[in-house]
Amino acid sequence: MTDDLDKRLRALGLIGLAARLDELRAEPWLERVLSIEAEERHRRGFDSRFRSSRIGRFKSMADYDWSWPRNANREAIDALLKLGFIDEGANVILVGPSGVGKTMIAKNLAHAVIRAGKTARFTTASAMLNELAGQDGLAALS
Repeated sequence: MTDDLDKRLRALGLIGLAARLDELRAEPWLERVLSIEAEERHRRGFDSRFRSSRIGRFKSMADYDWSWPRNANREAIDALLKLGFIDEGANVILVGPSGVGKTMIAKNLAHAVIRAGKTARFTTASAMLNELAGQDGLAALS
């Protein structure tokens, strides 16, 4: 029977320690070392995903002015922030005039995705179109 310590060691890739678990199980430091390693890997993973996301600095959704624009669909935005679209395999595209908070919402959404352990990439439509225009021929469209 595989126990929790064995699963955690193997999940962290510490196969050598997992192989010798019977002799290490009583060591008082083992649990602490596993916790430290898991926390550090989580932090480094988040930092790496955040850097590659191109989010940059952003305001929290707590700072979003829900009174402007008047027709912002708060329920839909809250639903997006629950990240159900990931399991559905759906894309999210925010559309609206300038100044209504599309960038702020998109950056908060990308940040939530990263916090959930997934990868995200923030871009604007104009940046995406410029990047596609700079590529050669059919390769840009595939």
